[in-house]
Amino acid sequence: MDIQRPELLAGRRRKQIIRISAGAALALAATIVLASLKPAAPVVDRSAVWIDTVKRGSMLRQVRGIGTLVPENTQWIAATTDARVERIVVHPGATVTRDTVIVELTNPEVEQAARDAELQLRAAVADLAQRGAQLQSEQLNQRAEAARVRADFTEAQLKADVDQDLATAGLTSKLTLKLSKSRAEELKTRNDIENERVRVAARAADAQLAAQRARVDQLRALYELRTNQLASLHVRGGIDGVLQQVAVEVGQRVAPGATIARVAQAEPLMAQLRIPETQMRDVAIGQSVSVDTRNGIVAGTVARIDPASHEGSVTIDVKLTGAMPKGARPDLTVDATIELERLDNVLYVGRPVQANDGETIGVFKLSPDEKSATRTNVAVGRTSVNAIEIRSGLAEGEKVILSDMSAWDKARRIRIQ
Repeated sequence: MDIQRPELLAGRRRKQIIRISAGAALALAATIVLASLKPAAPVVDRSAVWIDTVKRGSMLRQVRGIGTLVPENTQWIAATTDARVERIVVHPGATVTRDTVIVELTNPEVEQAARDAELQLRAAVADLAQRGAQLQSEQLNQRAEAARVRADFTEAQLKADVDQDLATAGLTSKLTLKLSKSRAEELKTRNDIENERVRVAARAADAQLAAQRARVDQLRALYELRTNQLASLHVRGGIDGVLQQVAVEVGQRVAPGATIARVAQAEPLMAQLRIPETQMRDVAIGQSVSVDTRNGIVAGTVARIDPASHEGSVTIDVKLTGAMPKGARPDLTVDATIELERLDNVLYVGRPVQANDGETIGVFKLSPDEKSATRTNVAVGRTSVNAIEIRSGLAEGEKVILSDMSAWDKARRIRIQ
């Protein structure tokens, strides 16, 4: 028969409660200790980051841009009349002269208009010659009549003088003298009138010939226009150079003003650069430029700045003053560096990623033993392609990480191995 002992059961229950309470206390203590610990700093491989030392001295401010070499002298050839492309004589890449025929066009209407203009000019020239001969004949007739009247007047004047002498001597009557003087006066008037008629006729002839000459000049100008339009059907280079583009195809219809071809002189070349508009504030005409053609560096100066920006960049033209390396040709891609100014006695360091003028950025500054780095706020002054001016936050001789550290944005401290 089993004998129940209640005191043993109560003891076991007390021990179980004590063990459970002790485990809970230990778990709570462990949680508190773990919560109070700081997270371990992330580790960064030293060979994977770019480290630079803060320096004091002269800093050369520069701006970098990319672009292409383009000819300084380019000839765009456009159609002067409506036409159809009959034949492409020369293809891009060929060397051409100003008289080289590149494309042949056809337009029967232009050819007919040129012939009509030539015939109209010839008819006008013939009319001018005929009218000139006719007016000359009329002037000669008027001059002959004027000469006859002048002779009659001279004769009448002489007779009046003789009658005057005879009347004075009492050898002729006063009536005869009076008739002689009247005749002389009449012929004098007629002589004056004929002389005036000759002068008026000369002026009228000049006016008529001038009008006819103007008509001839008008038709000659029209003929020259039609002739030029006919000649333009043979599209020529216009300048000595290299044919860069033919913008039409055989059988295509072109309208007046449409681009047909582009010819460029191989030399001289200039660089056309695209500079981000955020870096254009201090760029000015006349600044020195170094242009990298991949085969050599060519010196140049800023010659022109586009007044407008396109797709976030501004185009500038650089006049190349140095000798061109071998292989330089139009449309060659180049890199260029523009020298803005030289800053003396400034604190500077290599340019970190995403550093712009006047901003405050966060960089990791190395500890003296270079085994760790702490994020530090740095006030940036003026910037260059590869360097920035330090206004505050760093001292000479300190080292910072310039690489992109966006992967550790939430870390205040990192370890370096």
